[in-house]
Amino acid sequence: MKSPYVNELKPNQLVETSFLVQSKEIRQKKGGELYLSLFLADRTGELDAKMWDNVADVLNEFERDDFVKVKGIIQVFHNKPQLTIHKVRRMDESEVQFSDYFPSSKRDAGEMWLELRAIVAAVSNPHLKGLLEAVLDDEEIARRYRLAPAAKQIHHAFLGGLIEHVLSVCGMAKSAAAHYPNIDYDLLITGAILHDLGKIYELNYERAFSYSNEGQLIGHISIGIRIVGDKLRALPDFPPLVRSLVEHMILSHHGRLEFGSPKVPQFPEALLLHYLDDLDSKMEAMRAQIENDRQLEGCFTTYNSALERAALKKDRYLNPTPAAAATADAKPAPPPAAPPSRQPVAAGNSLMAEKMLQAGLLRPKAN
Repeated sequence: MKSPYVNELKPNQLVETSFLVQSKEIRQKKGGELYLSLFLADRTGELDAKMWDNVADVLNEFERDDFVKVKGIIQVFHNKPQLTIHKVRRMDESEVQFSDYFPSSKRDAGEMWLELRAIVAAVSNPHLKGLLEAVLDDEEIARRYRLAPAAKQIHHAFLGGLIEHVLSVCGMAKSAAAHYPNIDYDLLITGAILHDLGKIYELNYERAFSYSNEGQLIGHISIGIRIVGDKLRALPDFPPLVRSLVEHMILSHHGRLEFGSPKVPQFPEALLLHYLDDLDSKMEAMRAQIENDRQLEGCFTTYNSALERAALKKDRYLNPTPAAAATADAKPAPPPAAPPSRQPVAAGNSLMAEKMLQAGLLRPKAN
C-alpha cells in the first residue's frame, strides 16, 4: 500500500511516494527553459505538481496514465498544496497495487449488484421486468455496470459510481412514488435503472477517467437507447406504447434541450426521474467538492463550475481552528475618542447654540 496519500500531505512535508499521472504539460519559463506541469492522483484526490529543474533528463521518461515515483516537497501556492518535484521515475505495473490509485465506491460492488437485482425482482409489470432482466443478465453489461463511474468528474466520478448513483435514485423513487399516487412505480424504477445505461460505454475507466471515442461521437443517451433497442428485439411481445415511454425517459432525463436531452420530460414519471437524477448528482457533487477541496484556509471551497457556486465547509465553519476562533472572538476595538469640542458660539446667538447642543456639536456649559 502506498503512503502517503494525497489527502495526507502537509505543507513543507518532504515526500517520496507514487502517483498516477492524470495530465502532463511541457511549458516554458520566461527565460526559455522547460518545466513540467503535472496533475498527479491517487484514490484520495489529485495534486498540482511542478518540476522546475533537470527536466530534460526525464522529459520522455513517462506520459499521461503512467505510474510514477516522485521525490519532492509540498509547498503552498494560492492557498493550495503544490508538489515541487526534485526526482521522478516511471514505475512498472508490477510495482503497483491498482486500488491505491483509482477512487472507488465505499460500498461493495457485489453487495450493490445484489441490491439492484432485488429491486428488479420486485417489479410487478412483466414486460418492464423482462426488459430489465434482459439488460442485466448480459454478462458484459453486468460487468461494466458494476464497475463504471457515473461521470468523468462532475458526480459519482469513481469506480462503482454508476450503480451507487442508480441505487440512490431508486431509493428516492420508491419514496416519491409512495408520496405521489399518480406515479407508476414500475415505470419510474425502469427509467431509474436504464437512464444512464449508456455510460458503461461512454466512459473509459481503465486508468484516468475519460470519454471513449463512442462517447465523444454518440453520447450515453444515444448509446442507452441503442442497448435497450437491442434487447427489445428479443422481446417481441413488449407493448410498443410502453416502449415509447421507456425510451422517452432515457431521452429526456437531462431535463432540458441545452443540457443534452433531445426531448424535455412530457409525463409525470419522466419529469420526476429528471429531478431525482439531478438532485442525487448535485448532492454528490457538493459532498465531493467539500470533501476533496484542497484550500488550506477559509471555510469555503473553490468555485465549482458545475454547481455554479463555492460550497461551505460546514464543519470548519462551526468548529474553526484555534487561530481562526481567536480572530472571531477578539474583542471589538474601542470606539474612537470623542471629537474635540468646537469653538464657543457667540452668547447672543442663543437659537444657534441650542441647535448645536441638540446635534452634539457643542458641549453644554458646566455649572
